[in-house]
Amino acid sequence: MGKVDPWPPAGVWTDHPGLTVTPSTNANQLEVSVDPDSPAGWALVRLVGPDGASAPRFLRVGDGPELGETEPNDHPDEAQLLTPPVGISGRLGKSGDVDTFAVDLAARTTLVATLDAYTLMSPVDAVLRVVDARGVPVDWNHDGGRSLDPVIRWTAPADGRYRIQVFGFAHPANSEIRFTGNDRCVYRLHVTTGPWVREVRPLGLSPDPGTALEVVGWNRDGATVSVARPQDTGPDPVAVALPGWENPVELIPGQGPERVEPEDGSAVPELPVPGAITGRIGAVGEVDRFRFEATGGERLVFRVDAARLGSSLDAWLAVETVDGKELGRNDDADGPDPRLEWTAPSDGAHVLAVGSIRRRARPGQFYRVSANRPEPRLAARLAEGMFVVRAGSTNEWKLTVDRSGGHTHAAEVGVDGLPDGLAAAAVAVPEKGGEVVLTVVATPDAGAFSGPVSIRLRSGPDDPGVPAPHFLTTTGNNNGVPQGFARLVRDRVDAPWLTVIPAPPPPEPAEPAAEPAAPAAE
Repeated sequence: MGKVDPWPPAGVWTDHPGLTVTPSTNANQLEVSVDPDSPAGWALVRLVGPDGASAPRFLRVGDGPELGETEPNDHPDEAQLLTPPVGISGRLGKSGDVDTFAVDLAARTTLVATLDAYTLMSPVDAVLRVVDARGVPVDWNHDGGRSLDPVIRWTAPADGRYRIQVFGFAHPANSEIRFTGNDRCVYRLHVTTGPWVREVRPLGLSPDPGTALEVVGWNRDGATVSVARPQDTGPDPVAVALPGWENPVELIPGQGPERVEPEDGSAVPELPVPGAITGRIGAVGEVDRFRFEATGGERLVFRVDAARLGSSLDAWLAVETVDGKELGRNDDADGPDPRLEWTAPSDGAHVLAVGSIRRRARPGQFYRVSANRPEPRLAARLAEGMFVVRAGSTNEWKLTVDRSGGHTHAAEVGVDGLPDGLAAAAVAVPEKGGEVVLTVVATPDAGAFSGPVSIRLRSGPDDPGVPAPHFLTTTGNNNGVPQGFARLVRDRVDAPWLTVIPAPPPPEPAEPAAEPAAPAAE
């Protein structure tokens, strides 16, 4: 979080259950305690002061040992010895910095090393490298697939001590060809030799009570597990823990059956509507085709989820007639993943085709293709994640509301949790969506307040509503160079932070001037 002046802050807030964070007596240090029943995961943490709060920062609650990096560790002889599974928090603190860790591996054991840096908003495009006892590189990774952060999965050929090196280049990229480092280049390295999921099939969760998943991974034989679908899920991927495996997997909540592409390819599989099929592009030029039924005039939404699930596939998607005539195509919609809204021209069977833009045969080219009917949806995003209001002021809070899937119902935006002295009238959502401005009025006698509030979309007074989040992710380009952070360990804040600054106390009345002294008698 950097240096905080003055220290200590008035308080520390976190959204993670069972996690307590308090300022230490030592400047710029926090004391953290974790309840034994606290779930593993990434927490948001803010430092709170009388004039506002810090931007949220990330803190990992692990399910195993968590260590800090021990310096010096640049030289192989200074490598910090690790006993997996373990998480290590470190920093590439100076230009040219290379952090080195050692681990003892038995033959045929697979080492899994994952690093979070870019996904923590660190300005570094990190690299992981494994070297043997002679210092010879045996494996390395630069980008793990889901983001710029690296992932290594490497099987030791023999018993021995191996070293893991962490270094990186500046993000955003610049013209310098050297390893980067500064106070902001923090990272968390996780090292394990335990059971780690490589791939699951299917990649979605059906609405049924349980979905059976075929699991393939390292350091454990494949297995089939049944998982329950989390409640109140939207269309975005959700992290699901699998019994007996160390890492959760991201799965997409589906609207219908979740099927797996047949391995023999003997017949064109039937794609249910609504529903999804998990498949794989395994050969150069391969195109997978799926048959589905539609009614003339019926609106359908097709999409392929690949890149956002960590697949190496850059997919295209097309709708065809049964005799091969193309009726619609898309290759980039949700980032590199395709999405196609389509209206059936007639009753009958049609074909959905999935292929690779790059026409490559690479490992990990898995995907999930889905066909759904549009569902009316209302979503919003806040322009800001923190608000400062002064007593006696009128303020405008802006958000953007999107209607999709034919959503036409009346809706409004309101604020829950405002303290005494503040009021904000609910505002109707425009028929076509767009910008909504909430007017927040603070009375002259409004008192001090610092805490989260909730801005919610509702379709009526009895509707609990859904939050309007502020997204922490940012993207952009500067002369073609990617900027910002498109993926984070936590990408949104559902409850923006509000600070109310009361009016200053009235000045003390001035003391009356002293009577002039009487002139002395002559």
